[in-house]
Amino acid sequence: MLGLIITILIVGAIAGFVARLLVPGRQDLSIVATIVLGIIGSFIGGMLGYLLFHKDADDGFFQPAGIIGSIIGAVIALLIWQWSKRRNSSHA
Repeated sequence: MLGLIITILIVGAIAGFVARLLVPGRQDLSIVATIVLGIIGSFIGGMLGYLLFHKDADDGFFQPAGIIGSIIGAVIALLIWQWSKRRNSSHA
């Protein structure tokens, strides 16, 4: 169980940091928020991967496709976060 939690945190950190590098603009996120972004991205990427390819995690938990999906999901989550932040600041 502890290994699973550590793996989730590491993959979340990698996906979050790479997403922040790929999305232009400044993101005011702490390290913890970056890890949470990556974890949310993992859920989004996993859902998209399942919807597109109808695959499950039966082939193993730690896969390169999973990491790529996590990064794509984190980019999507970060773009949605930036869009909502811009939208809320323009209405204020």
